[in-house]
Amino acid sequence: MYLLYLFAWKVIGVIPEEWAYKLANFVSDQIFKKNGKGVKRLRSNYKRVMPNISERELEVLTKDGMRSYLRYWFDTFRLNKWSKSRIIETTFVVRDNLLRDPVETKEGCIIALPHAGNWDHAAAYFCSTGITLTAVVEKLKPEAIFKKFLAYRQSIGIEAISHKEKTIPILMERLNQGKLIALVADRDMSRNGIEVNFLGGIAKMPAGPAILAIKTGSPLVTAYIRYLEKGIEITFDETIKLPVTGSEEEQIRKITQSMADNFAMRIKGSPVDWHMLQRIWVDEEN
Repeated sequence: MYLLYLFAWKVIGVIPEEWAYKLANFVSDQIFKKNGKGVKRLRSNYKRVMPNISERELEVLTKDGMRSYLRYWFDTFRLNKWSKSRIIETTFVVRDNLLRDPVETKEGCIIALPHAGNWDHAAAYFCSTGITLTAVVEKLKPEAIFKKFLAYRQSIGIEAISHKEKTIPILMERLNQGKLIALVADRDMSRNGIEVNFLGGIAKMPAGPAILAIKTGSPLVTAYIRYLEKGIEITFDETIKLPVTGSEEEQIRKITQSMADNFAMRIKGSPVDWHMLQRIWVDEEN
């Protein structure tokens, strides 16, 4: 597997761009035709998002969703070769004051986002415009692949922390220093997730963003990233205002639900760029 990733990084990173993305579409279409577990899960997730679309519309959405997902991977294999000007010129931002203002005033800022668009491109944009960030990343196996992705994200300017570490103390320290942290938060990877109402069903999402907001007072802002023909668009939205009433457990639940509501709103607006090929809702089988 490591050799396959290494091969992709070397080859896809150097072939002409037009050929690379034609290849991405070809590969995604072949994966779609095979209709494996990931494709089936993506289709069922889209059906939860868009319950009233026809079977034909669902197939088109799933095929396009796989193309968006492969575009993310091909971007990943090429992004660290893009110039700073290209990264900036291909990023369009809605309400970036929600992020920049608290960083400028040293309050710190927590960005929570779903698996949508290209979050590495978004991170590279903010690093390129003078705002570095800390992110929690999934520890991949084997170790060699994880280290490769770690080096890649560090080359963009991200301080990447494995989700296997004790992340909360590190992230609190960064927020108390007035820094930006980013957390992909639409799927719980622990056994301590918070149940939320999400797109018509019960899902579990991580408590981390809410805990950090309560303990540090830093604002929790959600982001949704969607692809444009030439680049990405990042939309920031406010979550529930702090402080929130109730016990700490109740506060965490309310804040996490507010985060989930923002995710749901943006995913329904642009489902094709939500790359969720895993189980989300608790009433579904693995």
